[in-house]
Amino acid sequence: MKTAHELVAAAKTRIREVALEDAEPAVRAADVVLDVREVDEYAAGHIPGALAISRGMMEFTMSSKPEYARPDLNIVLYCKTGGRAALAASALLDMGYRNVQSIAGGYDGWRDAGKAVTTPTLPAFD
Repeated sequence: MKTAHELVAAAKTRIREVALEDAEPAVRAADVVLDVREVDEYAAGHIPGALAISRGMMEFTMSSKPEYARPDLNIVLYCKTGGRAALAASALLDMGYRNVQSIAGGYDGWRDAGKAVTTPTLPAFD
């Protein structure tokens, strides 16, 4: 039986990880940036412009939206530290997407490197 760490390690052998120092240009060039963490993690802070599509719903969401139906779609994704994003990138490759990158170090690495983050603002009901 394989562990989660073994699955992530196997996924990382077949995906492209973009180093933190190259992540900002990759994000700018992406057609879509996917945050595959859970909604509460996204709400606590995320990369500006990223869409929240949890790892558990990613394949279903990508399959059901016509705007994501291009195999040449340039996708950059991330999670907290890289494991879920590696698994997600591997799944996207299996789905036929050809331009998929995962940010090495994930959101934590991005944030700790001092790169821009945003949090949703809730409307005031005064």
